[in-house]
Amino acid sequence: MKPSIALNIGAAVMVFGALAGCGQTGPLYMPTPPAKPQPAPAQPPAMPPVSSSVAQ
Repeated sequence: MKPSIALNIGAAVMVFGALAGCGQTGPLYMPTPPAKPQPAPAQPPAMPPVSSSVAQ
């Protein structure tokens, strides 16, 4: 094979390989936005501390 023919074939293979590898196959679509985090549920108020002194 002459060097010019081998160079042309190599260039063609690289061009077609690059074109075949470009992009995503299938239909185009807009990605869905990420879900917003839900606010944390309100926690009930803490119980007041119980006194350790017991009436005697």
